[in-house]
Amino acid sequence: MSRNIWSTNLRFNLDKDTQRRAWEYLQTMDRQVFKSYSQVIALSLVDYFERYYRRQDDPYLETREKEDQFVSRIVEAVQASMEKTLPLFLAGCMAGTRQKEESQTKEVTFPHSEDPEMDIDWDFLGE
Repeated sequence: MSRNIWSTNLRFNLDKDTQRRAWEYLQTMDRQVFKSYSQVIALSLVDYFERYYRRQDDPYLETREKEDQFVSRIVEAVQASMEKTLPLFLAGCMAGTRQKEESQTKEVTFPHSEDPEMDIDWDFLGE
């Protein structure tokens, strides 16, 4: 069983902000997720260089990603707002529909008298 393993040494200058932050991330990383420094550094380098080369091929990639994130935030905000307001809106619509149905089913009132037969012109029957 042959092992294809290469070793290297890393040095972090803690006086430099980026290197200090990298070292702090390594010290505080979740050991349940990241098993070793080697794994984290390999993942980070692959992610960094893949993104770097994609930007070289597509200079507007980052702009489109930011626009997509912005649109996603707008959609999420609208969805959250609709979840809050839609039930009240629908309840108001239903109440308005019930009031309309009730007003349509009310008895017809006659303008001249309490007795609707008094308003009918019976002369057409002949006497």
